[in-house]
Amino acid sequence: MTLIKQIPASLFALLLRDSLMNDQAEQLRNRLKNHVPHTRAKTIAIASGKGGVGKSNFTINFALKLIEQQKKVLIMDFDIGMGNIDILLGVSPHHSFVDLFKQNTSIKDIIEEGPHNLSYIAGGSGLSEIFNLDEQKYHYFHYQFEQLVAMYDYILFDMGAGATEDSLLLMSAAEEVVLVTTPEPTSITDAYAMLKHLVNNDSQVEIQVLTNRSISKQSAKDTFERLNMVANKFLDKRVHYLGTIPDDRMVFESVLNQIPFVISHPKSAASKAVHSIVEGYLNEPKQSRDESFLSKLRRFVRER
Repeated sequence: MTLIKQIPASLFALLLRDSLMNDQAEQLRNRLKNHVPHTRAKTIAIASGKGGVGKSNFTINFALKLIEQQKKVLIMDFDIGMGNIDILLGVSPHHSFVDLFKQNTSIKDIIEEGPHNLSYIAGGSGLSEIFNLDEQKYHYFHYQFEQLVAMYDYILFDMGAGATEDSLLLMSAAEEVVLVTTPEPTSITDAYAMLKHLVNNDSQVEIQVLTNRSISKQSAKDTFERLNMVANKFLDKRVHYLGTIPDDRMVFESVLNQIPFVISHPKSAASKAVHSIVEGYLNEPKQSRDESFLSKLRRFVRER
């Protein structure tokens, strides 16, 4: 007689149940041990005090270099009525951010595909009414945006030049703002004006400065130091230096050809600069988040 036959049926069933439960528990422990939870996407608003400083171009190439580092990135074109992400990419979008509210389209359905797995949402035109986020629109936007933060590592807001009440609300709610300027005196003055608006709206906003089209690293750092000095003196605010992109003819050629310069001219000085910026950005210590983009946006909307 075998050992199994010698065991009473009731006891055998109990042992079998315990064995299955132990196996299931072990499998669960292994799944939990091997599971790496997805980090919620970090929101970065990319802004400028005036147009023509290369903000949107930087946004695209910065995103592509993040993707090169195995990050999932989405660009949201928030340049009201003047969105040009699709133009710089040389593509024709089928949807825009307008559709999210006017046609009640799912946010996943308006995401367009760019080069090298770059995702973007086109801005379209007539967006101004959307930024008047009443309670009903906010709840709808909140539900849709929650889906995005689980899908991506970084969500970049390409903001319009200058500041409006509504764009300031979005920028201040973002976890970080990258302020793009050039070494030109007028550009620095406009960048300071934007900085002042941001700080007055939310003194705790994290701001990094990118100097574009610099003739040298020293001129770029001088630009940053001047901006940081006046921010410290008059706004009691310290800003951070993200980096610089040199004045590079390859950038101009890439814009004409509607191909991002990190793709068309990967060995150019501008491409190397963006690569260095991304490496430094990813390696810098990250502060813990006190409040998410959505919770800050909700608070700001209620305080209006």
